[in-house]
Amino acid sequence: MAEKSFKYIILGGGVSAGYAAKEFANQGVKPGELAVISKEAVAPYERPALSKGYLFPQGKPNLLLPGFHCCVGSGGEKLLPESYKQKGIELILSTEIVKADLAAKTLVSAAGDVFKYETLIIATGSTVLRLTDFGVKGADSKNILYLREIDDADKLVEAIKAKKGGKAVVVGGGYIGLELSAALRINDFDVTMVFPEPWCMPRLFTDIAAFYETYYTNKGVKIIKGTVASGFTAHPNGEVNEVQLKDGRSLEADIVIVGVGAKPLTSLFKGQVEEDKGGIKTDAFFKTSVPDVYAVGDVATFPLKMYGDMRRVEHVDHSRKSAEQAVKAIKATEGGGTVEEYDYLPFFYSRSFDLSWQFYGDNVGDSVLFGDSNPSNPKPRFGAYWIQDGKVVGAFMEGGSGDENKALAKVAKARPVAESLDDLTKQGISFAAKI
Repeated sequence: MAEKSFKYIILGGGVSAGYAAKEFANQGVKPGELAVISKEAVAPYERPALSKGYLFPQGKPNLLLPGFHCCVGSGGEKLLPESYKQKGIELILSTEIVKADLAAKTLVSAAGDVFKYETLIIATGSTVLRLTDFGVKGADSKNILYLREIDDADKLVEAIKAKKGGKAVVVGGGYIGLELSAALRINDFDVTMVFPEPWCMPRLFTDIAAFYETYYTNKGVKIIKGTVASGFTAHPNGEVNEVQLKDGRSLEADIVIVGVGAKPLTSLFKGQVEEDKGGIKTDAFFKTSVPDVYAVGDVATFPLKMYGDMRRVEHVDHSRKSAEQAVKAIKATEGGGTVEEYDYLPFFYSRSFDLSWQFYGDNVGDSVLFGDSNPSNPKPRFGAYWIQDGKVVGAFMEGGSGDENKALAKVAKARPVAESLDDLTKQGISFAAKI
């Protein structure tokens, strides 16, 4: 049983961990001061790649490791495993931490190794919700797959190869459901997407959803709304062969992909740190209620300054920026200085088929659509604004240019007065461009 001590430990192996390590390197961390501990076998990477280029079939531009190690997602330096060593950072992989004692400043691995720290950054991220967690009959059958880590993506790639041209059922109509349905169609699968809500992407979309559902239908994806998977049957070899729906229907399936949400990985710290809204509560510098412990990315519930409330945000953009903010705050405090409070503008995006959209701000209040939202057009280009208390608080665009997307961010941050909803519809993206 080994024991090691570090000035700083980053616990986690996803986006936040990679960007925190990068920022420590930028700040001049000394050799041997910092360790990154991850239960995964590979260095931190950009998770969004897993549901996009990683799954593309042969003949398309696949995105594979080492191509998407952090921090290429924001145009930064790619930190390969050897990069950490070159920067004096100890990268400890395939190591699951099973006990955390924040009072004693120690972490214990499944192998019994003890890691001591002076400052801890919790970057454990989220884990997927599994149908077995809800006792769904047959949910442990083979080829019922999930997507969160690269091991999950590898299993999905193998299943796609083994069941080429087969039938796939995607359970869930959010980010994962939409992106994986597109990836499976590109791989020539017969795809059915099932979700209980009245439209896809229910936490963000309203009127916009009709475009995406029709577009996907035109691409050959069957959509079943208003019901859930209530059970599965399997072949004698244990592989899934049928999905039973709550409404009584059944669907043949060679592969089932489940994307029904995620939960933050906070169990190691239960009872030791203050929580809020399902995450670890932090201040605007991502300090927790425990001295010298910070939490970033999916696990952090932080003050969203521009809206005056506490929120937990599950998105790669926040994972990157919160990690950088925490490290800057740590190093500033050590030097007797300060950094500005985190002033985050919510940002979400997705890419599937030939589509690409971006959203900034808050999707509350009334919404108006503008532009060409005909799903039959080869290059649809349209957007939406959300208006609350007479001000534009959110902006969305499908098929926007780089400058147009920058204008969306600017208008969502500025929250200008909207004199007329009709005028917003007529002006479209030009309204944002004038801000």
